[in-house]
Amino acid sequence: MKILVCITHVPDTTSKIQFTDNNTKFDKNGVQFIIGPYDDYALARAVELKEQLGASLTVLNVGEADTEPTLRKALAIGADDAIRINAFPKDSLFVASEIAAIAKENNYDLILMGRESIDFNGGMVHGMVGQLLGMPSVSPVMKLDIEGDTVKMAREIEGGKEYLEAKLPLIAGCQEPIAEWKIPNMRGIMSARTKPLNVIEPSQNQSATAVVEFKLPPAKGAVKLVDKDNVEELVKLLKNDAKVL
Repeated sequence: MKILVCITHVPDTTSKIQFTDNNTKFDKNGVQFIIGPYDDYALARAVELKEQLGASLTVLNVGEADTEPTLRKALAIGADDAIRINAFPKDSLFVASEIAAIAKENNYDLILMGRESIDFNGGMVHGMVGQLLGMPSVSPVMKLDIEGDTVKMAREIEGGKEYLEAKLPLIAGCQEPIAEWKIPNMRGIMSARTKPLNVIEPSQNQSATAVVEFKLPPAKGAVKLVDKDNVEELVKLLKNDAKVL
């Protein structure tokens, strides 16, 4: 079995975000980058499946050279090799097209990724890859097991859970609690240095979108404290200031 895990290279949620070039570009200076948290769940489950089934595990990222430390971390966690598509991830369709091109060439049985990235939160790439490859795509998947060529899954739906079965090959967008995040140990970190990281030029350079402007959210106002017995004042503030009533 061949497993592909697609990971994103995203800012840590504690990082302070700024923009440059008249608010048209994200400023990376001083920003700590991590594997997308939902992708971390996908990677953790893939490592478990690799160990259970004797599968091969490849990680892929569409990104420039600065994403390679993130890929090396994925190798340290348990991936066998890595692929970096040497291009800035312009939009969801561009990323999906590049993933689909690699998947067509390598015939993976299972493609896992996070339900969404935490920078743009689009949640569209897995569905687009499925459409481009003509493969079933399921998200958000919170449980995934494989029996033969059958994948058994559970996912959240409004008001409950849905249990599904599908045949391989399959694409899944993952979320907790599909697996517990894995922390690379020293042996994994050392072995990651010699595992192959292949850099491939993009199959196409077209982008369906262009950035017009980034905007930071408005600054939060001062906190107003209301005495617990002053219900009239609380209602007045909720109605006139917060405008939620």
